[in-house]
Formats: sequence, C-alpha cells, structure tokens
Amino acid sequence: MADPSSYRPEPGQIPDSPGVYRFRDEHRRVIYVGKAKSLRQRLANYFQDLAGLHPRTRTMVTTAASVEWTVVSTEVEALQLEYSWIKEYDPRFNVKYRDDKSYPYLAVTMNEEYPRVQVMRGHKKKGVRYFGPYAHAWAIRDTVDLLLRVFPVRTCSAGVFKNASRTGRPCLLGYIGKCSAPCVSRISPDDHWELADEFCDFMAGRTGTYLRRLEKQMAQAAEEMEYERAARLRDDIGALKKAMEKSAVVLADATDADLIAVAEDELEAAVQIFHVRGGRVRGQRGWVTDKVEDVSTGALVEHALQQLYGEERGDAVPKEVLVPALPDPVEPVQEWLTGRRGSNVSLRIPQRGDKKDLMATVARNAQQALVLHKTKRASDLTTRSRALEEIAEALGLDSAPLRIECYDISHLQGDDVVASMVVFEDGLQRKSEYRRFQIKGFEGQDDVRSMHEVITRRFRRYLAEKERTGEWTDGADTAAAGTGTAVTDGAAVAEETGTALVDGAFGVRSGGSAAAVLADTGEAPLTGSLKDDDGRPKRFAYPPQLVVVDGGQPQVAAARRALDELGIDDIAVCGLAKRLEEVWLPDDDDPVVLPRSSEGLYLLQRVRDEAHRFAITYQRTKRAKRFRAGPLDEVPGLGETRKQALIKHFGSVKRLRAATVEQICEVPGIGRKTAETIAAALALAAPPAPAVNTATGEIIDDEEPDDTTGSPGAPATSGAPEERRGQET
Repeated sequence: MADPSSYRPEPGQIPDSPGVYRFRDEHRRVIYVGKAKSLRQRLANYFQDLAGLHPRTRTMVTTAASVEWTVVSTEVEALQLEYSWIKEYDPRFNVKYRDDKSYPYLAVTMNEEYPRVQVMRGHKKKGVRYFGPYAHAWAIRDTVDLLLRVFPVRTCSAGVFKNASRTGRPCLLGYIGKCSAPCVSRISPDDHWELADEFCDFMAGRTGTYLRRLEKQMAQAAEEMEYERAARLRDDIGALKKAMEKSAVVLADATDADLIAVAEDELEAAVQIFHVRGGRVRGQRGWVTDKVEDVSTGALVEHALQQLYGEERGDAVPKEVLVPALPDPVEPVQEWLTGRRGSNVSLRIPQRGDKKDLMATVARNAQQALVLHKTKRASDLTTRSRALEEIAEALGLDSAPLRIECYDISHLQGDDVVASMVVFEDGLQRKSEYRRFQIKGFEGQDDVRSMHEVITRRFRRYLAEKERTGEWTDGADTAAAGTGTAVTDGAAVAEETGTALVDGAFGVRSGGSAAAVLADTGEAPLTGSLKDDDGRPKRFAYPPQLVVVDGGQPQVAAARRALDELGIDDIAVCGLAKRLEEVWLPDDDDPVVLPRSSEGLYLLQRVRDEAHRFAITYQRTKRAKRFRAGPLDEVPGLGETRKQALIKHFGSVKRLRAATVEQICEVPGIGRKTAETIAAALALAAPPAPAVNTATGEIIDDEEPDDTTGSPGAPATSGAPEERRGQET
C-alpha cells in the first residue's frame, strides 16, 4: 500500500486550469480517470489526511503510485477526453455501467443498395438506422411483421437474396406480398430505398402522414367500386394502428426525449432509460453499476450520459434529456450533448405534468431493477458462502457465522422506543424467527442503554430455554453478574420490582419447572413443544454465532457488556456504522474496513437494513395505535368485537359515557360486571378536548366521531406523526 505523500506533486507544479488526470498503480496501469475545472484544486483534495477521505477514495489513493494530468482549453474538452480515456483504459476505480442484458435494436441498413430490416445487437454501425432498444427480439419481429403489409421492405439475409437473384424466384414473403422482391427486380433500387426511408419515418414517429394517405386511397378505391383493393387498404390501416398501439402515447405533444432515472444505495446503482419518440415509448434499457468511487446522483447521471451518447450523433441524441439530478456543473455537459446532436439539447429535471409522472414510472423501474439485481445476488449459494467466509475472516471467527442476528433501535424523539431482532441463516432471511421488543427499563431516548436492555433480555431468554432443554445445568439460582437479576427456575425476575421479565411483544413467556407468573397480571406462561416442525429449537433456544448491532462503538460496547454480564463468551459481536459502512468490534479503537466489493460487507448491509426496516415498521405501528387510542382501550378484557357493538349501539363514546350501567347491559354480549367496569373506566378517563373546525375556529362539541378506539381530540393531532416522521431512527 503506497503512501500518497510519496507521489504528491509539488503545489506549484499543478496548473490551475481545466484538465483530465490519471492515477496509475505501481505497474503503470491506469486505475482512475477524472476531470476537473481546476486541476490544482481537485488534486489537492486527494492528498489530504487519509482519515478525512471517504473509504473508497482512501483505497484508491493508497493503491495508486503516481498521478499525471493533461491540460485542455475548456470543460467540454475535459468531458470528451475523460470519456475517451475511461473507454480506453477501463480504470478499476471509475464508475462502470454494465448492461444487465444485450438489448436488441430494430435496424435498417440504409448503407446498402437494397436496405434490409433486421434485428441487431452490439456496436452500432455507420449508415444503419436504429430504433429501440427493445426488451425482447420477438417484440421487434411482431412489429416488423405488421408493418411489412404497408412497407414491404427486404428482410432476407445476403445468402437468401443472392440465391433468389440467381434462380429468378423470390422467397415466400415475396409471394405473399410482404416483400417487394427487389431480388427479382419487381422494384427498382431507388424505389426500394424510398420504401425503406418511409419505413424509417414511420418508426421515428411520423405516423399521421401515412395513415391519412392510406385512408384517402381507401376512400377513393371504394368510390371506384374497387372493393378488394379498399379492403386490402383497410387491413393495412389496421396493421399500422395495431403496431402503433404497441407503444402507447405517454406525452401528448409528440415529444422526442430520453428519461433517465437512478436508484442507488451505498454500494450499487441502477440506471433506467426510457426512449420517447413522437410522444411514444419506443425503447427501454437499464444498467447496474458498482459505486467504486464516492459519487453523487448528479455524477452518476453524468457518467450515464457519457455512456449513452458517447458514440451517438445527430438525431440519436434527442432534443430533450430529463434526469433526476443535474451534473455539477451542468453547462459543459449540456454543451457536449448539443455538439453531438448538432442542435440545442435541453438537459433538465421535470417539475410538473406528464413528464414528471413518466419520470416517476422510470424511477420505479430503476428501483425494481436494483432490487431484482440484489435478489439474484443474494440467492446465489456460492456468493452467500463466500460472504460468510469473508465475514469470518474479517472478524477473526473460528468458523463461518451460519446464524446471524441483528438488532436495531427505533423511536420518535424518545417516544415509543422499540427494537427489532432479525435472523439470517446461511445468508438468507428466516422471518419466522424475527422478534420485536418494547423498551421497558426506562423512559426517554438512549440508544446505548436500549441496546443493552434488548441484548440482555434476548440472551436471558436463551439461558432460560437452555436450562429447560437440559443443556445448562450450572444451577437453578445463578445470578447474572453485575445486573442484580436472578435466573430462577427459568424465569428471570427483577429483584427491584419483583416483576417477571417477560417480553409481551412476543406472546411467549419463559418458564421452568415452576410456572412463571406475571406479578402484575397473574397470567400463566405459555407452554408447548420446544421444537419447530423442522426439529429446530423454538424461540430463543438457538444461539447465533454472530450478533450485529446497528451502530458504532457505543452500541457494540453495550451489546458486549450485556453478554459478559450474562456469562456468555462464545458469541461474537460487531456493529455496522451507517455513515461510512465501517465494522466495529468490541475493545477495538479502529474499525474493520471491508473492501467495497466484498460480499461479506454486502451481506452485513442487508442484515442491518432489514433490522432497520423491521424496527421502524413496528415503531410506526405502535405510534399509530397510540394516536388512535381511546378510553375503551383501557377497559381490561374488552375486545374489538364488543367495542364495535358498544359504539354501534350508542353511536359515540360521548353517549356511552352518559349511559347508566343498566343501559350498557342492554348491549348484546355485555354483562353487568363488564358494564360496571366500562362505566368506571369512562368515569375515570379525562374528558376529551373538543374538536375544532380549523377553517372557522368553531368548536364542535355536540357529537364525537363514530370511532371504536379513537378519541374526539384525535383530528387535532392526527397530522403530528407525519410531520415528525423524518426524525425517526
């Protein structure tokens, strides 16, 4: 690994002008190409303190052994030279888009004496007009088959054409009228070329002229009582309209535009392009790329534009290019596109109307492409095995962690603090073993303390299950060091409160030889088989080889401390910090930085992101339930069905509150004891604040909403969760 200071140029050597620079490794291979408005300012950013660089940039500058640059006159020249060098050198640290498939095009060989319509893939050839790309070759053939009725252009190969010319007999398409048979001189070369040109015009979107011409000819044939010819023209019009229907109108003003959308995460990005010609989507393509360097969305768009139009000229570059973010600066890119088209090109972000709606569709396609790519990558057995081996090697584990558990804390400004536990086995999700926690030990916001509580509760349950299965026989009364908590008969009880430590979110309660009973409710624990249908231990009896926490050093230390207090020393712990994707280990001052292309890092990210998703979903559910809560929710033993019956009978909670016990007993399913409990609960509940009409300021207090569980004051605060959603963690 090279020291960047060993090859850093002297400050006065670097010119303060536009240019393109190249980093080379010790073998003189180009590993990175970049452009800059000011070479001096840009290169200075690479030679700062390594600790301040992004991990990917740090890897690049320590891999490089030298840097060189070329001065150019303008930023547009820099953009062109950068594209040429990236294409020539294929640098490993540059963003490189790779097609997720080889897209077929409909091509018309206008450079031949008798132009031919065919399917083409690969590099574009000079003198050939291309339409597409299409998702499937059969879609091209279906379109061509419809259009050959009206534009009978040659579609045969050179061999078939020469053989027909030699024998004087056309192929089958010539006999059935789907080829003008230039091979046997039924049409002159000039007329056939014009026919192919008309075919290209129709495919380019100029459809109205031909439809009107055919309709006029059909009407004329009918007037002249040439009904067979009129019927043939009618069928031709139907074929053209059917071909047009295959690409629906998406922009009413016959726009020619390309729409580019990007979906990205920390490691990869997916790009989707819709080609719109004449207001219709004529083609679609997509790429997936590894984000080898630290790039913004605007930079990804710039790289996509380079790859998309680097070899194009003229009409192949549309008048309008719509993107999700503009490159910085945008002027050189727009000038470069204008130069390649030969006329002005508009590069902008759609703000409203049909174009913005279509851009949202393209963005959804990009997101689905990224998800599909990740799904394929995650489902590969070899890839998963390599990921687990890389994790084991990076963390110094004795064997691959076949079971990984990840924990995340979620709250909204300290309210409704919850946690999640997700499980991955053999690199795949095991959703049946996901668990959710409510933080009960304290109030307020403290992620470190919350993580300690969750890990303690989960592995205290593991010890209890272990005792029940007979695997742990160190004694029934073993105190967890430093916690003041005793593990007795499989049920952990907090000595300060005398309350059994039971995770109500699970619907599962620990118990040993003696039944564990909740001190506050008197509920008995659930019992049953300790094995799943597949023979594996239920719930918490199966320990992980690796515990991953969402966070950095503090959260990792809390998790390790919780395991130490329980006497568990055979489970590895690490944390994944989201900002720089660094892996933290207990008692280590420096993080473990996995390579950007590491399958192990990719797996850890998937585990962490799934834990975050699961936690925040649970947190939002709890928050919504809290905002919908009403006085009837406080009545013990009153289920949803009887709540609905009460509201249906009385019409509102206000009327129910005014009812007597006898009147409540009239509701089907409500006995006297339950009615007394309901009346007492409603009497103790604080009267709700009146609803306010926000438009007029009028107090609406004559009726309450017909809501089973909601309170009349709910409308005044129902917007709060959405306004604060951005602050969730």
